[in-house]
Amino acid sequence: MTAEDWLPTGFPPLLAEWLPTLLVALLLALLAELVFRLGRRVVLRAARNAPVVASVGRAVQAPAHLLLYLFALHVLWQQMPPGAGWLPGIERLTALLLIGVMTWLLARVVQGVASGVAEANPLAVADNLEARRIRTQTLVLSRTVQGMVVLVGASLMLMTFPAVRQVGASLLASAGVVGLVAGFAARPVLGNLIAGLQIGLSQPIRIDDVVIVENEWGVIEEITGTYVVVRIWDERRLVVPLQYWIEKPFQNWTRSTSELTGTVFLWVDYRMPLAPLREVLQRVCEGSALWDRRLALLQVTEAGERAMQLRCLVTAASASAAWDLRCHVRESLIDFIQREHPDYLPRHRAEIDPAGAAAPVARGTPPVVEGGAAQMETPSTPTG
Repeated sequence: MTAEDWLPTGFPPLLAEWLPTLLVALLLALLAELVFRLGRRVVLRAARNAPVVASVGRAVQAPAHLLLYLFALHVLWQQMPPGAGWLPGIERLTALLLIGVMTWLLARVVQGVASGVAEANPLAVADNLEARRIRTQTLVLSRTVQGMVVLVGASLMLMTFPAVRQVGASLLASAGVVGLVAGFAARPVLGNLIAGLQIGLSQPIRIDDVVIVENEWGVIEEITGTYVVVRIWDERRLVVPLQYWIEKPFQNWTRSTSELTGTVFLWVDYRMPLAPLREVLQRVCEGSALWDRRLALLQVTEAGERAMQLRCLVTAASASAAWDLRCHVRESLIDFIQREHPDYLPRHRAEIDPAGAAAPVARGTPPVVEGGAAQMETPSTPTG
């Protein structure tokens, strides 16, 4: 019994011939939609307590939906009679689309895993060193894997064409020369790929690390497959190739911990008593929420010709807190000296003889008045 036996009289013959195929296509489409909806429900139920699975499920919805319909089309073309002249072309197109969508699906799986790991390790915590390590490693490795997936998928799509396979076979005979030329031409790409793997595994830098690179202070904002974006303190962005971080030295202030020791330098007169300054330093640090209570120390680090140099060491939990604490300590100590000991600021000393000729004496030591000479002191600007 054929379709014409139960169709009404006058039904178009062409439509009657394609009616079974259309019905099969409709059934396959309904089956693909049913499988997608059931699979999505199962994945959502299984991902209630698994953020990585939930992230992967959200990422693969679009390619998985399309892949099921392409599978349905592939099954439909297999049921078609072989006499149709257009069938080989449409089958090849479907095969290309299948490879492309499967590549898209795998890339989205990798991206979903990376996003799930990032969500499970938030950076907005007090001690985010472990979270930054995991996120950086996941980000770099996921982008490397995505690039490899796309490369393999594109190669498989090209290999479906017989002409491309013949070209590959002919190139294989001269693989030595071609390999050298291709290797030289792809050296920057391969170098960045290898550098990305090294950064992902050894992690000299991580997301949100505080670094000094090219004499610029900034924070690692983004790590891509070819470059790193550093957010400079004044909101500029410094783009640095991946290979730079492997081949050249740089400073990483948060490599193992975010705690830092800050320095404050002051120049004062030799007559300045140090005990009051140490008391003020301790009092200022204890009154500041920026101090982490590890160290507050004042020492004389240099004895110059005009004045002595004081160095204050203070500690903080992060680079930004250390900077603000240094500024606060510097301002407080200067204010204390100006109010309590204004005469002990750095000074130039000179000795004037009765004839009016000024003869400089050793700076940094009390002037000597001899033979009726008058003493004169003038303030000077610190050199450091």
